[in-house]
Amino acid sequence: MNSWFQRRSTEDKNRPNDHRTAFQKDRSRIIHAAAFRRLQAKTQIMGIGVDDFYRTRLTHSLEVAQIGSGILGQLRSTLQNTDFLPCRSQIETLCLAHDIGHPPFGHGGEIALNYMMRDSGGFEGNAQTLRIVSKLEPYTQDFGMNLTRRTLLGFIKYPEFIDKLWIKQPEIDPNLPYIKADLWKPAKGLYTDDTAVFDWILAPFNNSDQALIRQYKSLDEFRNKTIHKSLDASIMELADDIAYAVHDLEDAIATGIISLSQWQDVALNELNKISSPWIKKNISRITQKLFSKHHCDRKDAIGEFVNLFITENKIAKNNHGFSSPLLSYSLYLPEEYKEILQVLKRFINKLLIRQSQMQQIEFKGQKLIIEMFGAFASDPMRLLPENTQVRWQELYESTGCGNRVICDYIAGMSDEYAYKVHNRLFSAQVD
Repeated sequence: MNSWFQRRSTEDKNRPNDHRTAFQKDRSRIIHAAAFRRLQAKTQIMGIGVDDFYRTRLTHSLEVAQIGSGILGQLRSTLQNTDFLPCRSQIETLCLAHDIGHPPFGHGGEIALNYMMRDSGGFEGNAQTLRIVSKLEPYTQDFGMNLTRRTLLGFIKYPEFIDKLWIKQPEIDPNLPYIKADLWKPAKGLYTDDTAVFDWILAPFNNSDQALIRQYKSLDEFRNKTIHKSLDASIMELADDIAYAVHDLEDAIATGIISLSQWQDVALNELNKISSPWIKKNISRITQKLFSKHHCDRKDAIGEFVNLFITENKIAKNNHGFSSPLLSYSLYLPEEYKEILQVLKRFINKLLIRQSQMQQIEFKGQKLIIEMFGAFASDPMRLLPENTQVRWQELYESTGCGNRVICDYIAGMSDEYAYKVHNRLFSAQVD
């Protein structure tokens, strides 16, 4: 049997006449998982319940899957040898589940959990995704969804442990009651708690490839950053970037958060600096459609951006020295289109994500999670749910610290449920 089709635990299921491939089964397990359903109640950018139009993490993930499938189709149409490419079911699996490790309240929640886990292995959304699919989701007793090895490899965007990537912690000012978010952004990697699954995933690679994929470089004084990822992970990452930049732009325009003048002053100013024949030919028409009073025009402009980034991506052998085709091929956008995508991402970050109102909402969620974590950690065998108490006690007895279980519990909450639990713990009002 091909090692990339293997699962960590053998299965003996009564499924007569089930003709699905291994990767189709992986996709089914994601779609039917509780962690996937919770994405409907988790923040993408704008808070849940403020408006009924824009995207949640669930609708965002569905769109990422559609884009990832489009990228794969484009690659298959341009390559002679496609044996090393993933299949559609597998890419859709990665894209559908790429955000299930993200905690409530977006990056505010991620920063809060990383701060509270600073002495217990840290927290990072992508690491949590691997942990959910390989360990926490109760499809099996000990192996999570028991997905195929290649699918698990595709979830790993940052293939090294946080403990190696986190150079030093920021100093904590005892005179300040709150933390500075930018200082506590996580080092992007994996948990040492999940060493066994990481080793199992990498086992088919030769020793050289296993060492190369874990290479990293300095990012800043606090963090290192990994350099490589698998081809499958890079397809998923590009699909996510496209959806983030383009579809969140649509949300922001539709809800009036971004105006035509802001688009002209910030985005157009940068786009016109790019040496791009596509920009010169199309951006005036695209702008008119984006801010048209007719919704169909805006949809058409958004679709044109998505199509551009899907059809212009390329694949080529890299020069990093890998032996396996799963690592030796890299996906990329030619510089012209990469710059356009980066401008859109920076524009969304500046005008939407970094907007003070959005940051205040994120700060509120950040504070809420820190308070909840502190409460549970103070008396876990009293305050945690019974099944979580059992997991906490087992981990505490084996390691002397049960914080990872508290982190798992909070990270799995939806925004609304986190509010309810926090109110139950701290509010004077009756729940």
